Amino acid sequence: MAVRTEELVNYFPYDYAAPKSAAQPFSTHVAVMPSPWTEGRKLVRIGIKGYAIERATRPRANLVFLVDTSGSMNAPNKLPLVKQSLAMLLDQLDAGDRVSIVTYAGSAGVALEPTRASEKGRIMAVLGNLGAGGGTAGAEGIRQAYALAEQNLDPRGVNRVILATDGDFNVGITDQNELKGYIERQRGKGIFLSVFGFGMGNYNDALMQTLAQNGNGAAAYIDTLGEARKTLVEEATSTLFPIAKDVKIQVEFNPATVAEYRLVGYETRMLNREDFENDKVDAGDVGSGQTVTAIYEITPVGGPRAIGDLRYQTPRRPPAAGLANEYGFVKIRYKLPKSDTSQLISTSIDRRVEYARFDDAPLDARFAFGVAAFAELLRGGKYSGSVGYDDVLRIVGGAKGADEFGYRTELAQMVRAAKSAGALARLNR
Repeated sequence: MAVRTEELVNYFPYDYAAPKSAAQPFSTHVAVMPSPWTEGRKLVRIGIKGYAIERATRPRANLVFLVDTSGSMNAPNKLPLVKQSLAMLLDQLDAGDRVSIVTYAGSAGVALEPTRASEKGRIMAVLGNLGAGGGTAGAEGIRQAYALAEQNLDPRGVNRVILATDGDFNVGITDQNELKGYIERQRGKGIFLSVFGFGMGNYNDALMQTLAQNGNGAAAYIDTLGEARKTLVEEATSTLFPIAKDVKIQVEFNPATVAEYRLVGYETRMLNREDFENDKVDAGDVGSGQTVTAIYEITPVGGPRAIGDLRYQTPRRPPAAGLANEYGFVKIRYKLPKSDTSQLISTSIDRRVEYARFDDAPLDARFAFGVAAFAELLRGGKYSGSVGYDDVLRIVGGAKGADEFGYRTELAQMVRAAKSAGALARLNR
């Protein structure tokens, strides 16, 4: 089972105040609280909220649906769900947006030339006629999809290929490095890639993530209509419409006040320190209204460290005047969608945002930690300390807040199921 802590944390919506202008498209929200994982350590929650584009002012969309119609897609939670999902997405588009459909494998080729979204009946008829069957070899799906996107390229709009597959990825380029390079080159032309995985089967999670990251797009797994609605209706603008590109987040901790720190999750998204200010180094896009949450566990100077001193370590110096109350500094570097020059937003992490008790911290910060703790338990509990499933249930239950679509309630049900599964496993040893 692949569990990425940061993705589970960011699956849930958080009520962060939004920035006021697209010119400075991010607001930063920081909270410091005691760590339930280890006594004497602290948690730092960093929440970032992107500017939400009004529907009336969002750019036109040029979308190419690249649909896997191989025999492995012949299951209720695969091709039929793809059709329903894309129909939901179609409802979120404006009349002037354009849609194309390319299939590969069972019925390879261009199924729909670029068509205005206002011609919904025509688009739905093509979707409805798609059928699954045959092998996956020999299709030139990815090249045809990008060719259609380039043919209808809108320099002032959003140009995106949306791949819907069960994870086979045999789209006409079989070498994975060549496929990643091809997607990177297309990104340079202004055509991005999003990948939606359907059904279990031979779903290739790691490659899906890599391709989406190389294509400046989103990766999502859809196995129910509810997940389709969340991804393609509730989060449609953040999935499709970027507000900033090459977004890089750097957190610098103050060595005079912080002895150690650990970022929870994000193992596949780490950036070299020297690349933060290098505008030639690509990073991810952030979509309209999107939120990003990160959690650090820190050990204040004098607290219970996990790693001892090195023999030749530089001695810690007293904090400079004015920095004694700072734990660290958050920097966001980004480019506006049509710019190649980065801009910077900075926020301090200081005692003004610190809470003496975990239960006094903001509701969203406590809930995010509960989710992270659950993910760490699923990953084997290497860093979860004394926190167990009952603690997670108490934390997420006390911080559930508004739960319009029931996502947070569903999490509690998953925690209970994991707790029961763990108990059964112990009984059967």
